[in-house]
Amino acid sequence: MKPAHALILPLALLAAEAGAAPAYAQVQPLLAKNNCLACHAPDHKVVGPGYNEVAAKYKGRADAADYLANKIRAGSVGAWGPVPMPPNPGVDAAAARTLAEWIASGAPAK
Repeated sequence: MKPAHALILPLALLAAEAGAAPAYAQVQPLLAKNNCLACHAPDHKVVGPGYNEVAAKYKGRADAADYLANKIRAGSVGAWGPVPMPPNPGVDAAAARTLAEWIASGAPAK
């Protein structure tokens, strides 16, 4: 039987991995499938702000991923100027959460 401390490292690694933000490779198909890239880019403004700009605006906000996931699905008006972001009810809650976690982590494009 293994000593209890032998289980700590593998459990800690699993916990760290579970809490890790999604990588760009994971969100890229979601961005394409949901037509997000028609208005946003990872690192610059298109019609709407770049994801890096969104990340900077909400950096340090404890509920950033929850807030952004809601905005992805419900849309937004006035947060970034006069052009509204339309609601995206076709983006399921899990996909919105994955995208929001990536954005909240800084929206790394690599």
